[in-house]
Amino acid sequence: MSDPVSALGGATFEGFASVSEVGPFGMISLRVKPDANGFATAFAALGLAIPDMRRIALGKGYAAAWMSPDEYLLVMDYAATPDAMAALDKALSGSHYLAVVVSDARAMFRVVGPRADQVLRKLSPVDFNKLAPLEVRRTRAAQVAAAFWHHDGGYTVVCFRSVADYMMGLLTHSAQPGSEL
Repeated sequence: MSDPVSALGGATFEGFASVSEVGPFGMISLRVKPDANGFATAFAALGLAIPDMRRIALGKGYAAAWMSPDEYLLVMDYAATPDAMAALDKALSGSHYLAVVVSDARAMFRVVGPRADQVLRKLSPVDFNKLAPLEVRRTRAAQVAAAFWHHDGGYTVVCFRSVADYMMGLLTHSAQPGSEL
């Protein structure tokens, strides 16, 4: 098995906010209805609370983001992905669900600093004045489908790996010194 690599090799940029590509991270897209047998057990097996609508639940080594009424994005250390899949399969056995490892199909970025929100304000049609910490938004950053949430003094942004270079360009251009809002 080859060693995992992030889409951009950990690219970084320092502007009025810091932009960095992070990873590789393990990610599982879980489609399951909340009333399915084993639903709560699946999250508990990973040490996670079930995230509320448009929220992300953080746990020790895992995070679970609510993406839609029957979709969750689970984020973890890359090496933990096989064990997480096994735990999900065990907990949800006999239920109708779909769990897919999407680690190598996604890219993740961090935008941090006191004005990190300004970077995303330029790119996304979101009311950042109402965006609470740990609230997840699925939206667009310019022409790219993205999801992001606010925590630890910045934002985590997830997009498709195929547009990682474009996303990095959007974020770095938006964070250029002198372009503050």
